[in-house]
Amino acid sequence: MRHVLTLFDLSTKEIERIFAVTEELKTKLAQGLRTPVLPGRVLALLFEKPSLRTRVSFEAGMAQLGGASLFLGEDVGWGKREAMSDFAQVLSQYVDVIVCRAKAHRTVEELAEHATCCVINGLTDVAHPCQALADLYTLREVYGRLAGLKLAYVGDANNVANSLLLACAKLGVEFAIATPPGYEFDLEYLAQVQAAVPKVKLRQTHDPVAAVCDADAVYTDVWASMGQESERATRAAAFSKYQVNEALMRQAPAHAKFLHCLPAHRGEEVTDGVIDSPHSVVIQQAANRMHAQKGLLAWLLGAMG
Repeated sequence: MRHVLTLFDLSTKEIERIFAVTEELKTKLAQGLRTPVLPGRVLALLFEKPSLRTRVSFEAGMAQLGGASLFLGEDVGWGKREAMSDFAQVLSQYVDVIVCRAKAHRTVEELAEHATCCVINGLTDVAHPCQALADLYTLREVYGRLAGLKLAYVGDANNVANSLLLACAKLGVEFAIATPPGYEFDLEYLAQVQAAVPKVKLRQTHDPVAAVCDADAVYTDVWASMGQESERATRAAAFSKYQVNEALMRQAPAHAKFLHCLPAHRGEEVTDGVIDSPHSVVIQQAANRMHAQKGLLAWLLGAMG
């Protein structure tokens, strides 16, 4: 039994295997084939935060794999009505895998400590591994490779950036981040990445142009994530010069693609002219959430290991 709480839980070879399974399943789906490799398996979606892509992509993906899913909001009482240890052990008797989307990363860790089935992090304040898997799979589709590419991230070193950095490090992609002073990566986290992947290629800068000038992909996220609403005005001021707009994209190579994990605050971190441009692959990226998660589920549950 394995858990995927961060990408530290997966080796480079395992990610590459997940991508191979993803590609096989996606190709078959395009041919009209929905291979039921997980018949009778049950997925529980345990969510503290609202969701479109994570919830629907997991539910649709599990259905296409021949399994079923249950959406569980806070009404089931996890962490409130009863101890997490009791809740996790009982829920594990009913389902084969749990996807948890929580406010605090410690919640997912505690769930995994007591669960006797697989646990996947569907988003926490620390990491968003499923998003990063879909993002890197998308770049692989676009360019036919990953090794040697450069991804430039313009914005806050948040949970998405944490997972992107680690995914890039494991798969041979250079990662550059342009962020205002005070919003850089946590030094302890960088030390963990360095220890796990000594050959990580990272550039941190306060200059968006310097980050994107030789990038194959430009990525951004909202300036204030869920739970940071009280900081929105402060963050808007700090990030006002970090918008990904047409002028900034012109500083990147002509072939550079634009990515965004969505939902986007159009007119803030990105302009309509960029997100709706031919360079944007955000819809392909969002679609690949389902495909990459199907690959992850099939691999994690041993159906296509």
